[in-house]
Amino acid sequence: MVPEIVAENGFRLRGWELTDRGLLREVATDPYIPLITTVPAPYSEEGADAFVRRQWMRTEIGTGYPFVIEAPDGEAVGNVGLWVGELPLRGAATAGYWVAGGARGRGVALAGLNAVTAWALGELAVPRIELYVEPWNTGSLRTAERAGYRRETLVSAHQVVAGEPRDMWRFARP
Repeated sequence: MVPEIVAENGFRLRGWELTDRGLLREVATDPYIPLITTVPAPYSEEGADAFVRRQWMRTEIGTGYPFVIEAPDGEAVGNVGLWVGELPLRGAATAGYWVAGGARGRGVALAGLNAVTAWALGELAVPRIELYVEPWNTGSLRTAERAGYRRETLVSAHQVVAGEPRDMWRFARP
């Protein structure tokens, strides 16, 4: 089960709910988020429900912990995830995050990443967390650095985005 985690500045992390369709409706129109996630684009309620059920399944089968980032007013404004499926093989979990366009610039991603990182390193005793960011994505690069992640190396063709292999910076927290 995905726990609720109190984050800084009044944000909190919680599991996905079927009532989070509004967040998915907004990010389905983002030019980038649907390319690097399984957020349904174009948006449909059936696609949104399937997305939420996939998040539940990831926790049930032990591959990850997807969290909604909730603002102090209760609005769902983003996502942060910890993926642990390869932890036994690689000795590292992977983190990732995205924020709805209307909530950017408010510290949402940083609050979410800090909270999930502290939980993973503390309660779960994960020895290392990695995250990957495209070189042009200055907002995400800054978030990773502000959360204490170290930029390690540019990984060539790390992820396929929009049908093309993309280089990504690997960041890590031991």
